[in-house]
Amino acid sequence: MEDRQDQEEIYSQRIKAGKRTYFFDVKATRGQDFYLTITESKRRLRDDDTFSYEKHKIFLYKEDFAKFVDALQDAVDYVREELLTEEEVAELDRPRPAYDSYDSRPGDAGYNPNRADGTY
Repeated sequence: MEDRQDQEEIYSQRIKAGKRTYFFDVKATRGQDFYLTITESKRRLRDDDTFSYEKHKIFLYKEDFAKFVDALQDAVDYVREELLTEEEVAELDRPRPAYDSYDSRPGDAGYNPNRADGTY
């Protein structure tokens, strides 16, 4: 694994989903090799009534982007077409307010690569 100082975060998107938050971060090495990290963060209550965050991370390298997107779309299509009722599909297709994009990208208002909210 490369040293953290070799990584440059160049784009970040945060999606809140109930008790989970998902982060999609595009990073680059010093050699400008781009990759995506997908992080799931779940807030957990400790025994002493304080909170901690459980995180799971996937590293996705640029040469695998198309395969990953295709496989994800195939899996979503399968769930929609084979496992959900018409009512559940209609609920998924219902317009929703925009997701929380607090950490959208460098230069945007509110961008915070250090994620001071403690969720990352």
